[in-house]
Amino acid sequence: MTPGADARAVRSRQAAAPAQTGLQLEVIPLVRDYISLTKPRIISLLLLTTVTTMFVADPSGPALSTILWTMLGGYLAAGGAGAINHYIDRNRDAKNNRTKNRPLADGRIKPINGLIFGITLGAIAFFQLWFTVNFLSAALAMVGLFGYVFLYTLWLKPLTPQNIVIGGSAGAVPPLVGWAAASGGLTLDAMWPFMIIFFWTPPHFWALSLMIKDDYAKTGVPMLPVVKGEAATRQSILIYTIFMVGFTVGPYCTGLLGPLYLAASVALGLVYIGFSFALWRRPGPKITLQAYLYSLAYLALLFIAMAVTAVAQA
Repeated sequence: MTPGADARAVRSRQAAAPAQTGLQLEVIPLVRDYISLTKPRIISLLLLTTVTTMFVADPSGPALSTILWTMLGGYLAAGGAGAINHYIDRNRDAKNNRTKNRPLADGRIKPINGLIFGITLGAIAFFQLWFTVNFLSAALAMVGLFGYVFLYTLWLKPLTPQNIVIGGSAGAVPPLVGWAAASGGLTLDAMWPFMIIFFWTPPHFWALSLMIKDDYAKTGVPMLPVVKGEAATRQSILIYTIFMVGFTVGPYCTGLLGPLYLAASVALGLVYIGFSFALWRRPGPKITLQAYLYSLAYLALLFIAMAVTAVAQA
């Protein structure tokens, strides 16, 4: 290369560098916004319940490839549901300080693009799970997606304060996906993890709704604290928590899981009841946040205890 040509190449690279940097500054935030549509923090707990249930269904241990493919499909399905939820709630989100900066609410992503993104993720999830795992797990993942979008977000959420009681069933589907992926089918025992999450969802979500009650009131969403008041909501949290903790001993009573799980479920449950009782008797922002955060830790630890017990007694 001649000295003149070399100099021109250097100038060309220097001129291109700012353009490339500018493109990166635009693309990276956009990618982050699309990822945020999938609600990754929520999905992490869903995936944990999925994987731990796989070891309850198959204590000898599912193949690593099956676990990874199931996690990928589960993320895509739940992420697609989350993105569609962002599309449906974009006008409500724009009215609240907590949610007004979401990508669809403030226009960083066009609403139609967010909807297409969600539908695409759901379609990919279905075919990916079907081809790499089995048809039943793919079908169940779609049950969860459609349940969250249509049963909860579109129908029950704006209609009744019992929205999360019924619509929360969509969030209980991931363990069924995991069970079907690990065993190839479903048995009555598969209903234990499903029902535990079903009964856990209301007290967990009601604690959150106490913290953001004003947001729901502003957008007209009839969450329990808005319709029945905070005192009634705290009482409902305590009642549901007691019932749920009693229900969690079911896998031991039927012989699915042994004494190790029983001890963990009772210990974790008594702490949960303690938080719910304190929230009922001494309400305040601090105990509300503590009860909410513990509900997340409780579910994760309970499902880990299920998997550990199943593997230990195999």
